[in-house]
Amino acid sequence: MARVKIKFPDDKPLYHCTIPVRIGDINYGGHAGNDSLLSIIHEARVQMLAHWGWTELDAGGNSLIMADVMIAYRGEAFYGEVLHVTLFADEVTTQSFDLLYKITTSKDGQPREILHAKTGMVCFDYQTRKIAGMEHQLRERLNNATA
Repeated sequence: MARVKIKFPDDKPLYHCTIPVRIGDINYGGHAGNDSLLSIIHEARVQMLAHWGWTELDAGGNSLIMADVMIAYRGEAFYGEVLHVTLFADEVTTQSFDLLYKITTSKDGQPREILHAKTGMVCFDYQTRKIAGMEHQLRERLNNATA
């Protein structure tokens, strides 16, 4: 079976944050569940926007909506671990962009990959319920920001 593969840019991360694994993130297998990890990438995206003074409803003059998500699970995350989330931008167009997420943690001083993910984000006008063009401020941030 073919596996999902996400290629990360060599440089220019947009943002980096840490998010602890909470007890509510743990499933019956004793590790963070897939639904919790999706929630964690959403949290990282919202934290990045807040760091820039934005929200998903006003990101540099644009509202955003998620069009798709792709997740490749690379390892288990356990209660109490601190996840290091690094975000990158890719495929920036006139109306959309991809956010790439690399999540790692460490055990006994050694880094461990937990997850690679991509969300396809689209500029969206919630009043007309239609795709919108990307404003200059958002495009500049995606193309030039570094963590």
